[in-house]
Amino acid sequence: MDAMITSDFTAAAKNNLQAMKLNRITLAFTGSSAGLESSFKSYYTNHTLAHIRIALLMGALMYGSFGILDALLLPNHKHLAWLIRYVFVCPMILAVFGATFLPSLHRILQPLMSILIALGGLGIVLIIIVAPPPVNYYYYAGLMLVFIFGYSFIYLRFLWATLSGWIIVILYEFAALLTGTPDAVLISNNFFFISANIAGMLVGYTIEYANRKNFFLMHLLADEQQKIQEINEQLEFRVAARTNELAISNQRLTREVKERILAEQEQQRLQIQLKQAEKMETIGNMAAGVAHDLNNILVGLVSYPDLVLMRMAEDNPLRDEVIQIKNSGERAAAMVQDLLSMARLGVTEKKVLNLNIILNDYLQSPEYQCLQQDHRHVTITANLAPDLLNIRASVMQIAKTVMNIVTNACEANLTDGAVQIGTSNRYLEEPCQGLETIPEGEYAILTVQDTGIGMREEDRQHIFEPFYTKKCLGRSGTGLGMTVVWHTVKEMGGFIDIRSAEGQGAVIELYFPVTREEISSAPVKVSIENYRGTERVLVVDDIAEQRRIAAAILTKLGYQVVTVAGGEAAVAWIEQHEVDIVMLDMIMDPGIDGCETYRRLIQWNPRLKAIIVSGFSESERVREAQRLGAGRYLSKPYTLEGIALAIRAELDDRSDG
Repeated sequence: MDAMITSDFTAAAKNNLQAMKLNRITLAFTGSSAGLESSFKSYYTNHTLAHIRIALLMGALMYGSFGILDALLLPNHKHLAWLIRYVFVCPMILAVFGATFLPSLHRILQPLMSILIALGGLGIVLIIIVAPPPVNYYYYAGLMLVFIFGYSFIYLRFLWATLSGWIIVILYEFAALLTGTPDAVLISNNFFFISANIAGMLVGYTIEYANRKNFFLMHLLADEQQKIQEINEQLEFRVAARTNELAISNQRLTREVKERILAEQEQQRLQIQLKQAEKMETIGNMAAGVAHDLNNILVGLVSYPDLVLMRMAEDNPLRDEVIQIKNSGERAAAMVQDLLSMARLGVTEKKVLNLNIILNDYLQSPEYQCLQQDHRHVTITANLAPDLLNIRASVMQIAKTVMNIVTNACEANLTDGAVQIGTSNRYLEEPCQGLETIPEGEYAILTVQDTGIGMREEDRQHIFEPFYTKKCLGRSGTGLGMTVVWHTVKEMGGFIDIRSAEGQGAVIELYFPVTREEISSAPVKVSIENYRGTERVLVVDDIAEQRRIAAAILTKLGYQVVTVAGGEAAVAWIEQHEVDIVMLDMIMDPGIDGCETYRRLIQWNPRLKAIIVSGFSESERVREAQRLGAGRYLSKPYTLEGIALAIRAELDDRSDG
């Protein structure tokens, strides 16, 4: 294998050397290689400079040491020989040695050394001239040493070495003729002398040719290295480009993986929302199925006490009990509204309020007193901010929320513990990540902290889901309390955060956006006497009990009351009679609903006044009836005061119009 590589390299070198163009006489680069001449001269000088300096010092030493020979062979003429050696030639050698250290003289260093060789030969020729025969015949051998130095040691290029060599030959011939050297000696010396010069020329030619060949090969090698470097750079560029493409692909793949993960997380979140929506739909369907009947039942608990109270004297000992029955009915009605609100079917009336007022009312309520009785091992404290800002919310829903959270906090303390209720103002300069992301803004915060059993992370994530409860059998809780809290806070535009760990209690914070509006003054209790009337009222309701209660209240208020059991009956009655206002139930089964009933009624009497009553929120059918001309909406179970205000206001407003 190595032999094959060597053979290939040798063949490649031969092919490359064929491209080297040299002048056969001067050895200068010509043709396509002419551009290398200047570079070669600089390279040759720099490459041989150290060797030249050593050779010059050795030459000066050797040239000077032959002064000993002068003293032995030329005792009478030694001073003249020494003058030539030490005053003329040796200083010239040292001068050229000094010139090697001057870069500005490097370009003429070859001519200087050529002159130096010629001067060295001239010095010996002069000694031959001044020396008496036959001693002068011995000095021609010194010229041989000068040839050796000129053609080899000091790296004179072939052209300059040849020039100085033949100058020395000519000088010797002149000296031989001048001193009358015998012919036999002259011929013998010339034979060796000229042969040595020719041999030196061959040596100098070979040395320079070898150096030029090496330089050319180095040049080719540099070109090949440059090509390899360019190829490497191109390869590196392509590798970098490919690496960049791979990095981009990797980033895209990473992004796609993240997007896929996010999509899967979003899908899971949507699935959870879908499940919760299905639960809420179940609750909604359940609420829709029972709310109408339940509110009809509650009408008796709310409305009949009003009638009883109107017949009672102010000092009647049973008056407080009747009022308690009425309040219980109103609280039950509020609970129905909470259930409907959770199912997004209830009526929500928002107004400006202060959490401190709601909390103080709760802390004085019978429900709170009952909670304290049931959890005597729990210490409840309140720390309410005196400068708490107002919020806009539903009083009933906020009160229910407070009750649910405090009740849960108390029940979390299985042994002796504490519950702390607090309020505060907080401004978030940037979004805060808690149970959910809470955007920047100004909030009034309700905080309930307990020292109870705490909750696991999985419970924390599910605590607001419907019917999700960890309470033991026999304790309070249906699994809907915290769901009501969640929907109440969301309906008020608020946010929730929970911090808890198992065995370390829990902190629940409710964030409500603040308002700069002031709380309106408490409404003055109206006198029913101001809302009596004598107009004829048609009560339309599919429930007999509802008709009786409404008729009793309206009759008590002085109105003439007619009741019918459905929409079709109302239309038939209107066709035969006149009426001032209709009290119209929205949902009636079987038969047409309140909206369709009103549509048919106004075909007979376009200016017919009406109020709408229902246990549900102001649905699209209610709004449609109002667009047709119906007036106020009254939520069941209604009170005597509520009916009085609604009927009177509608009659008076429509009369003024």
